[in-house]
Amino acid sequence: MPQGYGSSSYYASNRQSPALIRARRPYLFKNAVLGTGIAMFAIGIYAYTIRAIGQDEFEDVKVPDAPQQPAKK
Repeated sequence: MPQGYGSSSYYASNRQSPALIRARRPYLFKNAVLGTGIAMFAIGIYAYTIRAIGQDEFEDVKVPDAPQQPAKK
């Protein structure tokens, strides 16, 4: 029997077979919870970073003077 996607017993004409659905069922809820947790962590880090940067007034940054124009001859 040839190896590959076409000979897999988990797929029948580009659809998930009942066997694949049964095999994935125990992990569906756990993966959804873990994915939601990771997404919430990433969103929390992003929100914290935006809030921390938004509070900075950049008063300690020295801005150089405007460049002087060269004298025309």
